[in-house]
Amino acid sequence: MNTPRFAVSAIALAVLHAFPGVAAAETSAAEQAMPEVVITGAKAQANRASVAGFSSASLLETPASVSVLTSQQMQDLQIRSTTDAARYDASIGDAYNAVGYSEQFSIRGFKLDNASSYRKDGMAISADTQIPLENKERLEVLKGLSGLQAGVSAPGGIVNYVTKRPTDTPVRMVVLEERERGTLYGAVDLGGRFEDQRFGYRFNAAAERLRSYIKGADGNRKFVSAAFDWKISPQALLQVDADYQKKSQVTAPGFQLLNNQTLPNIPADTMLNNQPWSRPVETTSSNIGVRFEYKFTPDWSTAVSANQHQFKRDDYTAFPYGCTAQFLYPGFCGNGDYDIYDYVSLGEKKSPLTVQALVQGKFSTGSLKHEFTGGASLFKNSEKWGDYLYTQAGADNTAFSNIYHPIMVAPTGGTSGPVSERRRDNERALFAQDILSINEQLKLHAGARYVQVKRDEIVATTLPFAHTDVGFWLPSVALVYSLRPNVSVYSSYAQGLEHGGVAPIGTENTGRALAPGKSKQVEVGVKADVHPDLSASVALFEIRKGLEYTDTPSNTFVRNGQARHRGLEMALNGRASRELTVGVSATALNTQQRDTGSAELDGKRVADVPAFKSTVYADYAVPQVTGLSVNANWIYSGKKAFDKTNQVFVPGYHVLNLGGAYATRIGGVQTTLRASVNNALDKFYWRDVTPELGGYLMPGASRTFRVSAQMDF
Repeated sequence: MNTPRFAVSAIALAVLHAFPGVAAAETSAAEQAMPEVVITGAKAQANRASVAGFSSASLLETPASVSVLTSQQMQDLQIRSTTDAARYDASIGDAYNAVGYSEQFSIRGFKLDNASSYRKDGMAISADTQIPLENKERLEVLKGLSGLQAGVSAPGGIVNYVTKRPTDTPVRMVVLEERERGTLYGAVDLGGRFEDQRFGYRFNAAAERLRSYIKGADGNRKFVSAAFDWKISPQALLQVDADYQKKSQVTAPGFQLLNNQTLPNIPADTMLNNQPWSRPVETTSSNIGVRFEYKFTPDWSTAVSANQHQFKRDDYTAFPYGCTAQFLYPGFCGNGDYDIYDYVSLGEKKSPLTVQALVQGKFSTGSLKHEFTGGASLFKNSEKWGDYLYTQAGADNTAFSNIYHPIMVAPTGGTSGPVSERRRDNERALFAQDILSINEQLKLHAGARYVQVKRDEIVATTLPFAHTDVGFWLPSVALVYSLRPNVSVYSSYAQGLEHGGVAPIGTENTGRALAPGKSKQVEVGVKADVHPDLSASVALFEIRKGLEYTDTPSNTFVRNGQARHRGLEMALNGRASRELTVGVSATALNTQQRDTGSAELDGKRVADVPAFKSTVYADYAVPQVTGLSVNANWIYSGKKAFDKTNQVFVPGYHVLNLGGAYATRIGGVQTTLRASVNNALDKFYWRDVTPELGGYLMPGASRTFRVSAQMDF
């Protein structure tokens, strides 16, 4: 029996049998007074977010570039992963986002840090596996520095996943989906309050049989979560949540240049990790979160939050790298041959714990009004792994294959070493912010975070023990001026902090993390609520940080010189008319490597970052057919530099996605049927051009059909 297929069917049957009375009651009520059903696409347009501060705030008055996807929008757009969501924001790009491995992204051209750039309810979690969306109410993206809000994180921004909470009105939803290559998906969302109305619940579960567009990159995923709240009193609220995910999927490595000079010409479904001994990457992840809120007065409150994340991975790959026959490292042979390495790393573990306490309040000093936040946070993380196996396959360690004509070879038969703690982090921070209303139109946002960063690291016997214990001040200041009640302009300055990058395999300091480094950002922007359901924004920014790369003469991963990113972001989101919903995102980005002392690098573009990228989405509710809507999404990306010396560029691309939805009632159950075709014109393109591990190219998905049904009982 195929477990994922069975799990999908079981989820649907369980809900149908669990709530027959509810369905019948709703059917009876519907027969008496059936409301008009109208589909409007992404109709739950968000106008607030918490990712840019310490509580939910109006996007119009937030001095930062923020994008939000609600759970309703994710359903309307058939978004099942962060990769799906990234299609609708031009500032987000892939950054070694290999099928079957972890989803990894960049924002504003800077790769995010898997240990600190991804947050669950503001608490850091590991992004070394796919982060489930089934129990997420919103997906919030802060673009740019987040030193005040998050402390240690990459300068590109942070992605915050807001957990679904119990609802006052019952939620009974089932989603079933199938894609043309055999992927099956099923999910359940149940929420409401117990008989004692002080207690609420929210349950989510999902199962997925994965059949990728890349042949053989198959697997499965299972997920379950629960969230509860207790309204202890009108002033006190306790929230608890937990989730667990298990995923198993064969990963699909990328391609290197032929002769280390030429782009390969291959079908998008070509799989290089296709040996008889290839095994899926096995990951498990879990969270336990708690939050207590207490209101002293209508103007003053406190909150204490904590989240414990656990991650474990067994990593297996028949990994393609280099060409011994032509002494290319990196690079594939001119005829398509490539060396195969047997890579095994078992028992990798990460366990980040985040705790935060804060107090918030409003008060006045004379004619000045204050919105104050102050608090403290703690972040601890332990990373464990064993010495990995990374040896060229074959009995004599000379195995190779070919991208056009695969060759089956023997594995080495080895495994990774004993697991032990290799890296330990301990970060303690104090932070404060005051939003000062100088008059009815002008607000000053001023704040700072002090972070004490401690790290102990021993990654290999060939490298000495490393200890870091250093403190950093991270100031942030912004002015927001309301030109009109629905139009604001802002300017801001901020400093950020990130852990240094980790030296890749093959370098002299493999596995060693560089020292923490600061970054700086200036930004100006304009925001407008064109009308209550349509918002527009423009932001102009510059970010500077230390440039990290592998120095060729010494083969050492270093921080040297500066990466300067200057950009312009534009966005338009919401309902343009009763029938038309739009989403427009465009980013123009000038990236430059500077002050390295190397003529090969200075003045060159940063790899894997297009100079211009845009994505346009439109959903039209057909007025002649109640419940029917059609939609389209067009993505454009300019060319990207493949390498840090800009010797090779990868062409830009256009991708067209089409879809439609129909809302009706079937057997008295409100049902939304959706169908879509991604990459409708079936264009080949390189979606990811990562400089990681010597540089790899990853093709985008070929044309893919999918259908789904959402049933609300």
